[in-house]
Amino acid sequence: MSTNIFEDNTAQSEAFHSNLSSRHRSGRIWHFVFQASTLIGIIALTVLLLNVLDSTFGYIAVEDEINPADLAINGIPIEQLHQIDLVWILEQNVSKGLFRRLESEMPWEERTREEIYDLVVARVVNPTVVDTWSLRESIFNRNQVFQEAAEKYPGARVEFKSWLSSAFLATPQSPEPERAGVRTAILGSLWTIAITIVFAFPLGVGAAIYLEEYATDTPINRLIQTNINNLAGVPSIIYGILGLAIFVRALEKFTSGAVFGLVDPTTANGRTIISAGMTLGLLILPLIIINAQEAIKAVPNSLRQASFGMGATRWQTVWHHVLPNAVSGILTGTILAVSRAIGETAPLVVVGASTFITFDPDGPFSKFTTLPIQIYQWTARPQDEFRNIAAAAILVLLALLLSMNATAILLRNRYSTKF
Repeated sequence: MSTNIFEDNTAQSEAFHSNLSSRHRSGRIWHFVFQASTLIGIIALTVLLLNVLDSTFGYIAVEDEINPADLAINGIPIEQLHQIDLVWILEQNVSKGLFRRLESEMPWEERTREEIYDLVVARVVNPTVVDTWSLRESIFNRNQVFQEAAEKYPGARVEFKSWLSSAFLATPQSPEPERAGVRTAILGSLWTIAITIVFAFPLGVGAAIYLEEYATDTPINRLIQTNINNLAGVPSIIYGILGLAIFVRALEKFTSGAVFGLVDPTTANGRTIISAGMTLGLLILPLIIINAQEAIKAVPNSLRQASFGMGATRWQTVWHHVLPNAVSGILTGTILAVSRAIGETAPLVVVGASTFITFDPDGPFSKFTTLPIQIYQWTARPQDEFRNIAAAAILVLLALLLSMNATAILLRNRYSTKF
């Protein structure tokens, strides 16, 4: 009898060790798969960033329409000339119509010397980029770059160019890549995302609170929950069509500002910032609702029961106990949703974002463009220089996205610590 028991224990021990070895082997395999997935993701992101940087910096060959040395007065180069002399150079070298237009935009007396000097360079010297080289070529094949430039463009000068600069950030769009900037697109993106957050965040969190804390298990509520889950996977272009039908056309008087008397009713249309912001708000609304629901579900039910036991109402329980404990998860989901919205292009194209606009938005009823729209428009242009400034705009978009995410994370951590 004891022999049989010993044999059974031995067989069970061998089976246990065999199963344990199999589980350890399976664990090592999955550990390797997870590490490899992470490494592949890091490599892909690194390659993407290097590719963008490769187009943002590098040597360029520039040809001037007029040699700056030929514009010197009494041997004084234009870099050192007085403001009055620079205005005289402009008057002598540009058309009368252009000179009058520049003066009507802002009198010469009100302009700084630096502004007039920039006009002389842009309108008279008129430097034109005739060829570009990538950062990789500029670093590893520098001599070959200079030799190629000397053979192809004998009168050109070769200089290292950073397409991402303070002037690039502070300049509006231009048909000439050397003078184009992203100021208008940055302001348009900030306006659009601000309206998106104001529109979607309260609605999303409110809907999540209702569905988790107040709604009962009825067929209607189950249908609502199913539709919310399905809407989270709808392609963004569909939301663009929805925004076009509702905000641009059906609510045109409101979204154009005509109902408030802010625009000319004969020229008003709903293709404005507020239409774009509310369209993106609809896009991320299901994501905010679902993430907020999961954060609310994660709050222990015992906390609710303890609050009810102390005589608190349901709203007092939600406001003072559930939301403070769920705020971290809610803000995390909101950060991810807003990150998706800021990079969207398709819905904004349908709603009517401008691909070329030179004036800054001054309110929610303004015409607009955004950084993704601007990047898309530049990459579609045939000139190589537009791809260079598109790469610079991508870095600006990434910096804007990281800044907004960092701010949101700081707010999340602050409120999490507070509560």
